Amino acid sequence: MDPWEQLSSVPVVPPVQPRKLAKAPFVELADGRLQGVVSSGSDIERVYVSSFAAKTHVYSCSTNNNRPCGGLRGSPCKHLQTLLDEAVLQYGSERVIRYLNIDAEPGASTWELIRAMKGHQESALAATVFSRFLHHLAYLEVPGSVDPLPELQWFPAGVQ
Repeated sequence: MDPWEQLSSVPVVPPVQPRKLAKAPFVELADGRLQGVVSSGSDIERVYVSSFAAKTHVYSCSTNNNRPCGGLRGSPCKHLQTLLDEAVLQYGSERVIRYLNIDAEPGASTWELIRAMKGHQESALAATVFSRFLHHLAYLEVPGSVDPLPELQWFPAGVQ
């Protein structure tokens, strides 16, 4: 058993390249989507929850309280472009392309990736993604420790 398997934490995989957390503080490949929280370019207090679905490439962008993004006019808005840019920095283009099932070469630009996706706009509930973002933010306030976190006790680490 590796030493890290005996701890209540696991090593964090570093991003492929440094990201601008002020632009997109939360980016994940989860639930069959590239999804995340993207800051508004015009209002520091507003964020958007944006996503691209894997395979279908259906896209969505709305505020955290489900108001549609005004930049969606038949094509992905700047928040979706930022989400894709930051995902490539976080995970690498090869992994993003594979996860979303895009017919494109690794290293393709964001514009090339968006052109290769043939999805359309559909509304998606932002609450789940935004809630996960807030949950991750809460961990920033927890002091560093090797002691187990009570809410993670269910995790089967070390079970033979």
